[in-house]
Amino acid sequence: MTKVALVTGANQGLGYALVKGLAARFGPTDRVYLTARDPAKGAAALKSLNGAVPHVVVERLDVTDDANVAALAREIERRHGGIDVVISNAAARIAAGVPPGKQVRPFIETNNHGTTRMLRRFQPILKPDARFVVVASSFGRLTHLPEHLHPNFDVAAASLEDIDAVMKRYVAAVEAGTAAEEGWPDWINVPSKIGQVAAAKIAARDRPDDGILINAACPGLIDTEASRPWFDDMSDAQSPDEAAVDVLWLALHPGGADAPQGELVQFRKVLSWTA
Repeated sequence: MTKVALVTGANQGLGYALVKGLAARFGPTDRVYLTARDPAKGAAALKSLNGAVPHVVVERLDVTDDANVAALAREIERRHGGIDVVISNAAARIAAGVPPGKQVRPFIETNNHGTTRMLRRFQPILKPDARFVVVASSFGRLTHLPEHLHPNFDVAAASLEDIDAVMKRYVAAVEAGTAAEEGWPDWINVPSKIGQVAAAKIAARDRPDDGILINAACPGLIDTEASRPWFDDMSDAQSPDEAAVDVLWLALHPGGADAPQGELVQFRKVLSWTA
């Protein structure tokens, strides 16, 4: 039976490494979708894969465009009847030296609303025992947020729509200059990652008992152009190929497993949501 996988934001960095890893593990009749917002960059990434190209397909996917996300989900369902692996990896960068209020909106639109769009549109076409992984970070835990803000991310009761609303209010607060007095961390990456992990937990919470696992993954520190401006010491950073290994372990977790489910996983270990 043909296996089908898709990676968002896959023309470079970790996303590209994840496509390479999937292509190496899949057979020639399987399909790996390398998706990118810019088709030219996607085509260039595909060309660089060399021998893996027979079962890797490039598709344009802009996770900020709901119509685009919905259309690709429909097309994959038409072609294959569903999908086995989705890795939601697309992420906007934080530019050093640019005030948060000038970049928070596109950042949250891509990282957070992009995540919930992917969950809404691709969950319905997940095959039994499929895996959906949201690439996030160990910063995506309530321990990095003041306690009075924790109810915003009540994963036991909230919906994806609730999380979208929280992130929209957060954007408004950053743009208005009131986020700090409300208690939000200075670094916009922290609330964003918490929102991403919360979304994965909520989606997993509402799954029927069909073997589908939905989790978030922290790949650890990766040596990329996006991370270098923010860390003085990159000596312990992984290459994208190294970081992809444990994310792929989660994305290819054997069928029939019932755990991990709705967790944040780093280096194959579950991280506590609250501690």
